[in-house]
Amino acid sequence: MLQLTKPLAFIDLETTGVNLGTDRIIEIAIVKVLPDGSKSIKRKIINPEMPIPKSSSDIHGFTDEMVKDAPTFRQVAHELKQVLDSCDLAGYNSNRFDIPLLVEEFLRAGVDFDLKGRRLVDVQKIFHLMEQRTLSAAYKFYCNKILESAHSAEADAHATHEILIAQLTHYPTLGNTVDTVLKTIGEDVIVDLARRFVMENGVEVFNFGKFKGKSVAEVLRLEPQYYDWMMKGDFPQHTKQKLTEIFTRTILKKV
Repeated sequence: MLQLTKPLAFIDLETTGVNLGTDRIIEIAIVKVLPDGSKSIKRKIINPEMPIPKSSSDIHGFTDEMVKDAPTFRQVAHELKQVLDSCDLAGYNSNRFDIPLLVEEFLRAGVDFDLKGRRLVDVQKIFHLMEQRTLSAAYKFYCNKILESAHSAEADAHATHEILIAQLTHYPTLGNTVDTVLKTIGEDVIVDLARRFVMENGVEVFNFGKFKGKSVAEVLRLEPQYYDWMMKGDFPQHTKQKLTEIFTRTILKKV
């Protein structure tokens, strides 16, 4: 039994694509598990305000016609934020996709959604550490069930919750709390959610391009025009937000 000290929200998204900077949410499902074991569900279909590519429709089944009368993310942002208030967050590949894209949507909507104080449990990380297979295979392996309606956000979020509960039984070393799970699998040190920057020896460094491996602050100090180039570029809003924080900190040190 998973022991919780605060609610744990399992999140799954269906989207127009996988580009964190340009793609949008079409469907979001949140399975919120409370410390007493009870669950609540929030599901929203969202108008992404952009065409849905056929390659994406072929995966999740959503078309432009199906979402044209749905609310935009901006219209439901405050409602979703309220659902997620005081929750730790969980999902499948959520640290690299669902949560970064969700944060992007909140930023575009002008809604402050802070990750500080939230613990992030990526069930895929446990699975890949132990078995290295897909969500459907994880569901079959841990729960001995066939995942019906794969790529339905609600079905995937429910399956992810069931997988985590089964993993606690399968791997006793995980313990039965969010803290013990993260202690076993390791907790990501995140600078920006798109991972354009990473931490090395306590310093933010570039994780792409010609300055890969170099200190972000040092590059910005020597070549401040690189800040302008990134801010004008097709980078996720959260990346730009963190870049601005580092840039501001760097400038203040020079004063």
